[in-house]
Amino acid sequence: MKKLLTAFIFIAAMLALPGRSFSLTADEEINIRIYRDAAPSVVNIVTSAVSYDFFYNPVPSTGSGSGVIADRKGHIITNFHVIDGAKSLAVTLFDGSKYSAEVVGVDPGVDLAVIRIKAPASKLKPIELGDSSGLQIGQRAFAIGSPFGLEKTLTVGIVSSLGRTMRASSGRLIRGIIQTDAAINPGNSGGPLLDSSGRMVGVNTAIFSPVKGSIGIGFSIPVQTVKNVFSTLVSKG
Repeated sequence: MKKLLTAFIFIAAMLALPGRSFSLTADEEINIRIYRDAAPSVVNIVTSAVSYDFFYNPVPSTGSGSGVIADRKGHIITNFHVIDGAKSLAVTLFDGSKYSAEVVGVDPGVDLAVIRIKAPASKLKPIELGDSSGLQIGQRAFAIGSPFGLEKTLTVGIVSSLGRTMRASSGRLIRGIIQTDAAINPGNSGGPLLDSSGRMVGVNTAIFSPVKGSIGIGFSIPVQTVKNVFSTLVSKG
């Protein structure tokens, strides 16, 4: 027994040695690659709004969400509900630099919006778009965003179901929704859902949860919908 205890202590000490490195699993390497390649395309969005109390006194409020860089012109894709009612928008890039943003176009019917920042093109890395039409249940899914304002967060899961229907804030039904068990929480809205190649296949938009936190039922707007409306939102608002 004493020999076993001594061996255990020796092994624990070896594991604790500084600079000790161990090989990564294939899954870990995929996770790291996807985060390294896609995270610089994801932004944190902070909104400021003003409401009024019973006595018409102004009551400021703030909110947060996520977004993805669409091009080097500064266009950013996010959810409509992230920026709805905001008086001002502040965007933080992956490197920590911050810019004010303006709303370019919105489509409440599919809960999508495009905003724009005036940042140097060298700071803007557009997200790579995938194809949501070929998704299969059981595929790996990765979500990057700012849950509860915690920036640069990666969660991993699978595509749990396809073809879901959800109701947008406008009351319109959005069809073809992707369901995932990758953890999505308040603040993840507007961030990307990625496939195992690191391409965006959806925009994370909502969760089903009685506790206002992830219980493994999250929903994403398919990237095909984004492709259908993006150019119109940019050109026509």
